[in-house]
Amino acid sequence: MRNLDEASITQAVLARNSGATDARLCEVMTSLVQHLHAFARDIKLTEKEWQQGMAFLAQAGKVSSADRQEFVLLSHTLGLSTLVLAQNDRKPAGCTEATTLPVLEAPAATIHDLGADINTGHVGPRLHVRGVIRDVKGNPVPGATLRISTAVGDAEGGGQALIQAGQAGDYHFWTVVPQGQPILDDGPVGHMLTSLNRHAWRPAHLQFDISAPGFQRLNTQVFREGDPYLDSDAVFGVRPSLIAQWLRQEPGQAPDGTLISEAFHTLAFDFVLTEVRGAHE
Repeated sequence: MRNLDEASITQAVLARNSGATDARLCEVMTSLVQHLHAFARDIKLTEKEWQQGMAFLAQAGKVSSADRQEFVLLSHTLGLSTLVLAQNDRKPAGCTEATTLPVLEAPAATIHDLGADINTGHVGPRLHVRGVIRDVKGNPVPGATLRISTAVGDAEGGGQALIQAGQAGDYHFWTVVPQGQPILDDGPVGHMLTSLNRHAWRPAHLQFDISAPGFQRLNTQVFREGDPYLDSDAVFGVRPSLIAQWLRQEPGQAPDGTLISEAFHTLAFDFVLTEVRGAHE
């Protein structure tokens, strides 16, 4: 087709793509083209706006790396990640909700003994975290692997630690009390948020990536009750069931028997994993 105009271009693209042998790819691209063209028509996209959009995407690609996934951050801040997760990760009643999609490339993590202090040199009040990994029937899940990320300082990502739950499904460790922190906002996504008069902050949380044979992998976060950003999380990750009390304790004996000379905090949180269908039948 040579005589293309605003009325005929959409069908021309769809016809050109119709030869795809992958049926799902064809379905996805058909819908994408239709919605993308409808968007441009609806807002009467100008040439200048198109150029600005292309420059935004080019800059996002330029700043992206193995340690910084700007397009993933864009998905998070536009709520797309939460929508995809909500559509695809429906869990049985009683199971712990997921809040994040698996990262494209997990950073290296340090292996720690159960009960260890996983803090990587950050200064702050100490926090003792404990709980049990269970299945939906209340049975403990022995030996589950927990990848834990703490959010401290001025940007997301205060270190990654690996611990293994005990035979009773129990886990416990020490760290510093996480604080609210901004996402990486010095790139195009941060500039977008500023233009939209949105802040880049996330509430204080701990991130858990929990896996065990026969169970679905769980990527989730536990948030601190009372944090000022619970209702305006920049990446739309907060769920009511994942908000918990981080209790301040006076100096004395900690839950693991350790004597602490300064005030500290405690967090108790149990996780309920979803079984892989047929794994335990």
